[in-house]
Amino acid sequence: MKPKAFISYSWTSESHRETVRNWADRLIADGVEIILDQYDLKEGHDKYAFMEKMVVDPSVTHVLVLCDKTYAEKADARKAGVGTESQIISQEIYNKVEQSKFIPIFCELSAVGEPYLPTFIKSRIGINFSTPESANDNWEQLVRLLFGKPLYQKPATGNPPAYISDEKTEPSNPALSRFGSFKQAFLQGKRGINTYRNDFLAACFQYADALRVRKQPNLEKLGDQVLEDCGKLAQIRDLIVDWILLEVDAQDNPQFEEALLDTLEKLLELRSRPKEVTNWNDVWFEAHELFVCETFLYIIAALLKAMAFETIHEIFTSSYLKPETQRYRVNDNFVRFDLFWATSGTLNPLLAPKGQRLLSPAAELFKRQATRQDIKFESIMEADLLALLLAALNDGMRWYPQTLFYAGYGRMFPFFLRASQHKHFQKLAVITGITTADELRNKAKEGLAKMRADQWSDFSFHANVSFWFALNMDNLDTIK
Repeated sequence: MKPKAFISYSWTSESHRETVRNWADRLIADGVEIILDQYDLKEGHDKYAFMEKMVVDPSVTHVLVLCDKTYAEKADARKAGVGTESQIISQEIYNKVEQSKFIPIFCELSAVGEPYLPTFIKSRIGINFSTPESANDNWEQLVRLLFGKPLYQKPATGNPPAYISDEKTEPSNPALSRFGSFKQAFLQGKRGINTYRNDFLAACFQYADALRVRKQPNLEKLGDQVLEDCGKLAQIRDLIVDWILLEVDAQDNPQFEEALLDTLEKLLELRSRPKEVTNWNDVWFEAHELFVCETFLYIIAALLKAMAFETIHEIFTSSYLKPETQRYRVNDNFVRFDLFWATSGTLNPLLAPKGQRLLSPAAELFKRQATRQDIKFESIMEADLLALLLAALNDGMRWYPQTLFYAGYGRMFPFFLRASQHKHFQKLAVITGITTADELRNKAKEGLAKMRADQWSDFSFHANVSFWFALNMDNLDTIK
């Protein structure tokens, strides 16, 4: 059953009311139905009847009791609205002492670090929200409690359910709460936004780094491990995309593009071997190679969605510092975007129908993990096609657009199809740095020939994909 929570609190200050409203909004965004006087108590309503109904209504699964010094004092003194609510709540608590409907939220601590609690709820275990940091750190605990999905569950006698085992093997992910802090700070225009962003991104990379292989894995089960790790890493992929979509449209924000390019360099670091690993096989790191490739395509797709064409141009034209463990020569320390590409040598037996060979197990994985509603798999194919074009326009680069195995014969993509019109071709011109369609056609034709793209037999014989047609090359900038 979907949780429904009533929030009981004191109007301590306007700042406290705003904080309560922000918490309510965040819970609503997390799928919790919230009843809050600021939203639900209207003119003409009987506020005392409203309070009583919310406390005793069986459809209200939880009552969040937001305790600060003022709330505790008013409750114990049976003063004002809080006093009325506390009388109703205390009667419910004393009559049903085993129920967990009432959850104390510690909004303020005393000088000795003790929460201010009214007498009727002093013995109850609560959740610390006394600072913005503690609220974010404990947010997942509250949401899990409301949904009845605690992080740790006592296993039943016998073999525990699979999801219990899965939860125990996953490292904690502070990136979720860090993104909540960043988002709130960004939307409220707080100072020090760079600090919030850096904390969030650092948490993302710490989580991903914890999953990197540092000792020889069981090679017979490596495909299963790669598949499991890629599933976990998809959460980081989505958080990075959420960050980009949130911040990319902000005006006067030069730090964003710099942070994005720095993020791409750190992604390259993740796909390499850790420094402390001195004996290895490259196949050990396949999960992170796939994660980085998939995330790169999602970043391009997100920027296309946001129409951040100059930022896309910067990504495709920038050089990236090689991971430290791949710097073997003094004059060979930088790479271009084609290093983000990856394929899989372990997943075919797990993803392909029995006895068959997938044209690209990596593309099949990306397709299965394309669960976002705002960026669908078609957008990932479009980003893959754009990467092929940019690789063709740069000497010495290669990009094998493996997701296009799912494009099929005659598939057109919106971004390239719209580029038939002059105004939309200008967007492609910004990305490529080439201002005329004829010049773009000539350079693309030359680059695709150098990559021998027409000899990629899996595309021509099995997937029936024509890159030239998919790129809409013959029709670019032909319509006003």
